[in-house]
Amino acid sequence: MARKNVRRVKDLETVKALGHPLRMRLYRALMVTQRATASQLAEQVDEAVSLVSYHLRKLAAHGLIEEAEQGSADGRERWWQAAVSGVSTEDVDFRDAPESEGAYVALSRLAARQRHELYQSYLDTKSAWPDEWRDASFNSEYLLSLTPQELVGLRTEMNELLKKWEARSDAAREAGEREGREHVAVHTAGFPFRP
Repeated sequence: MARKNVRRVKDLETVKALGHPLRMRLYRALMVTQRATASQLAEQVDEAVSLVSYHLRKLAAHGLIEEAEQGSADGRERWWQAAVSGVSTEDVDFRDAPESEGAYVALSRLAARQRHELYQSYLDTKSAWPDEWRDASFNSEYLLSLTPQELVGLRTEMNELLKKWEARSDAAREAGEREGREHVAVHTAGFPFRP
């Protein structure tokens, strides 16, 4: 699948739709697998197929996922794929009303919680990974003193670097290169704080 554009979500209804814990897990699962049926996704998230189908339709109604070409001869199964290569939200789009800001904060908190859970899952299973993967993984924190403009510059440079690696990953996937590859999550955040 050729990478599509990242969609900047600005409307409250889409934020609410994606802000459901199961929907966010399903969206992430489709980003990783690229295409899947409700049955396959239900197995991944350990939920009933009917519940997963309902939430997939909700994501589709907001243009986050779409039907994909059939992946098997069984025409009864509906295949899904992400409609975009990712979603982004920006604080500036949700400052106009308390309900909008609250939904944006709830979505952001859910995303942070699920990212944390993903990393904790790695830590819980770390001993089962080969040393090569354990040596390659990392978790870092840098405490900097920056201006808002410098933080924007840092974000821009980090995004450019990650897009380079994302393109490399996409090229390998499209070439069918699988050996030695695993799914890798890279989480970054930059925000002000006061000790």
